[in-house]
Amino acid sequence: MNSEITISGFSYVRNGIEMGYPFLEAIQSALPICDEFIAVVGDSRDGTREAILALNSPKIKIVDTVWDMNLRTGGKIFAQQSNAGVDAISGKWGFHIQADELIHENDLHKIKDAIYKYDSDPEVEGFLFPFMNFWGGYNYIRTSRKVHRNEIRVFKNDKVIRAYRDSQGFRVYTSKEAYENGEKGRKLNVVKLNIPVFHYSYVRPPKLMTKKGEVFHSFYDPNLVVDEAEKNEFKYESIDKLEEFKGTHPKLMEKWVKGQDWTFVYDKKKATMPFKYKVLHFIEDLTGYRFFEYKNYRLIKK
Repeated sequence: MNSEITISGFSYVRNGIEMGYPFLEAIQSALPICDEFIAVVGDSRDGTREAILALNSPKIKIVDTVWDMNLRTGGKIFAQQSNAGVDAISGKWGFHIQADELIHENDLHKIKDAIYKYDSDPEVEGFLFPFMNFWGGYNYIRTSRKVHRNEIRVFKNDKVIRAYRDSQGFRVYTSKEAYENGEKGRKLNVVKLNIPVFHYSYVRPPKLMTKKGEVFHSFYDPNLVVDEAEKNEFKYESIDKLEEFKGTHPKLMEKWVKGQDWTFVYDKKKATMPFKYKVLHFIEDLTGYRFFEYKNYRLIKK
C-alpha cells in the first residue's frame, strides 16, 4: 500500500447539542480511517465546541467560524461552511460526513480499500454512497422521491472541489473565483460503493423536530416567520413512503436508539403522496429504475 495516501475527514456543525445532532458520533464514525479530521464549528452557544474538544483526539483540528446571516437563502451558508472544511483539509482524499450522518463500523475498511484501489486511476474522482434516510424513529427508512438516494462523500483532493448549492454534494470548478462568480461547475466522475450512509436528520423527539425544522428552514428562507399560535408539534405520520429497517445501526448510535422516548408507527393506509408520484413509484416498482431522478454526479463503471 502507498504510505503517501492520506485521508482528511471534515464536517461542520453549529449548536449541535441544542438541535439534537449526533455530531460527535458522526465524527467518531469516520475518524478511524482518517489521518486528520477538520471540524468546522460555527458560533455555538450550547457547548458544541467543547464537546468536540472533549473527544481528545490528536487527529481533530477545529476551524472556528461565524455564520453569516446574510447567506440565509437557498442554504448558501451550508455550502460556505462545507467549503471551509474543504479549504482546511490537507489529505490526498477528502471524506465528508455531515453532523447527522454515520458510517457503520463494519464498512470503514471498505472505504479505505476503495481509496487505495482507485487512487492511481485518473478517471475516478470520487465515490458515491447510497443513503438510508431514517424517519420518525430508528426502524423506518424513507424511500420516496422526496429524499436523495445517493450522494458523493469521498473525493480526490487534487482539483478545485466546492460544495454544490446547499452542500448536499460536490462539483469541480476551474477556480475558486469562478465558483464565487457563479460557474456551474462540472459533475465528478464517481464509482458507487455499496456502503450506506446512515442519515438521521428526521429522528428526534417531535417537539425538538419542530424546533430543528424552524431553524433549518430559516436558512433557506430568511423571511420565514412562524406565529407562535400556529406552531404545531411535528407529525411524523404525515409522510409518503417508508420501509422497515431490519439491519443494525452503528454501535456509536446505541445510546440514541435505546434512548428513543417517543413512539411512531407507520401506517401505510395513512400515507400521503401526490398522484404523479404514485404513478412514478408504480413504474419504479415494476422496472427497478427511478425515472427523472436528480443526479449531481457522473457514474462510471469499473
